[in-house]
Amino acid sequence: MTIGIPRALAYHRYGTLWETFFDELGIPYVVSGETDRQILEAGAKHTESESCLPHKLYMGHVHSLLGRCDRVFVPRFVKLSRREEFCVRFWGLPDTVRGTFSGMETMGYTLSSGRRWSQERAFLQMGSQLGSSVFASLRAYRAAAGRQRELDFRRLSRGRASLRARKPKILLAANPYIAYDSTLGGAIGQLILDLGAVPVFADAWDPALCKEAAGEISADLYWSFQREIMGAVHLAQGQVDGVILLTAFPCGSDCLANELILRRVEDVPMIQILLDEHQSHEGLQTRVESFLDMIAGGRVSR
Repeated sequence: MTIGIPRALAYHRYGTLWETFFDELGIPYVVSGETDRQILEAGAKHTESESCLPHKLYMGHVHSLLGRCDRVFVPRFVKLSRREEFCVRFWGLPDTVRGTFSGMETMGYTLSSGRRWSQERAFLQMGSQLGSSVFASLRAYRAAAGRQRELDFRRLSRGRASLRARKPKILLAANPYIAYDSTLGGAIGQLILDLGAVPVFADAWDPALCKEAAGEISADLYWSFQREIMGAVHLAQGQVDGVILLTAFPCGSDCLANELILRRVEDVPMIQILLDEHQSHEGLQTRVESFLDMIAGGRVSR
């Protein structure tokens, strides 16, 4: 049996955890390729026009796995604690995939609590479904969790290094599934580099620290990824030369969080870029280049 893993949404945060778990159990898997125009068009074709861009991308990645695997790995993320939830797109993702691609088998786990043991237990149950013993599943999960922590630490270290750069530093404030997608945040990050500046991502700061700092901007916002972004923007003041807020159309949680940031953060130059499936590289380049030129000339206004 081969498992298919879409390279979208939570993959950009937990992909190492998942891949290592399957590696440790000897379960073959295949990961969809980097986002390209074909994946984006397939996703738009298999979703409603009102669906947000990250959801369209996810469905495009699922479509690209058809015929390449026996089951698609689609976890359900609900909440990390009583006061912290994931966007509802994560809640119903397994049901949406099964309803869209009839006959496709899915598998995964549900994360609905902030307690560490709940994720461990979910992985043990998933291992049992795959025919592995409790001991083997526990060993695989602990190895996977350790590998994920190593990756998170390396990202934190790279982020801290980028903040020490002598070139202009631009915070790319976006969800991980936007920031690290090759066609979305990846393209903008490369533009920043090409223009002689340094992109800084939200994981340059510890996620727990970011969530705490988010309260300085909004005490009520409860979406997990958006709280991290909000806190990173607060912490970045005085450390970066500008902030680019990426909003995935028509994501309600992104729009609300970024609007709060734009209204309540005043000590750093900032622009908002709206991303959708019709964006062009030239349009992005024009906006990023203009923003950096205005920063250099001290002419940024919002």
